[in-house]
Amino acid sequence: MDTPVDLRVADSVATVTLNRPEKRNALNDQLLDALLDKLTLAKEDPAAHCIVLTGAGEKAFCAGGDLGSTPQGLLQMHQGRERFVDTLKCMSTLGKPILARVAGDALGGGFGLMLACDLVIAADDTQMGTPEVQVGLFPMMIMALIFRNIGRKKGMELMLSGAKVGAPEAQTLGLINYAVPREQLDSKVAELASKIAGFSPAVLKLGRDAFYHSADMDQWSALEYLRSQLTLNTLTEDAAEGIMAFLSKRKPEWKGR
Repeated sequence: MDTPVDLRVADSVATVTLNRPEKRNALNDQLLDALLDKLTLAKEDPAAHCIVLTGAGEKAFCAGGDLGSTPQGLLQMHQGRERFVDTLKCMSTLGKPILARVAGDALGGGFGLMLACDLVIAADDTQMGTPEVQVGLFPMMIMALIFRNIGRKKGMELMLSGAKVGAPEAQTLGLINYAVPREQLDSKVAELASKIAGFSPAVLKLGRDAFYHSADMDQWSALEYLRSQLTLNTLTEDAAEGIMAFLSKRKPEWKGR
């Protein structure tokens, strides 16, 4: 029996795959539980320096919530949504860069998962957005992610109109990093993931954690906090190794500490 989420680690990159292609990788309790589990495993695996999140098949990265799932009581549905919040929290505190490989549409909650990734590479024929208003729902939870990735006017247009944007426009808006021809998607993802995985995992964790911790601080509080983080960075063995390697004109040998 196929698991709702697969995990594979190779060449310092962990690939986490949403595996419900027959349901357009829609989110249900089982998938979210499995996703949280696989992300935690990737976080704890010292062989994984970088994570790629993707969806099985080419129709959808993730189509959002599974509207056809077994009906639940209102309280159970409300509590179940905590799984989605827990997943997003896990992603922000993972300590390892997360790249989204988007080979199919990213809609609703799937759009939110995509936005929760640090970098996004999408096939240029994919679409993304928040169409749930068309069925009487509003993208409440992912609103927090939308407005941390895009300006107010365009964000409101996406939510109020339910319109989808193609990957090239999403790149222009800053929602994704790259919109590439489908045949180049895997090579671009591999290129970027391999490059990032080749840097010091300790320094990547320090920098990524500092970004998310300081993101909602005021300017001066952020500067004071980041000053302390830079001091910690300079005290790592990998910082010393990186500087010595640069001065010696050789490739650094990271120790991860």
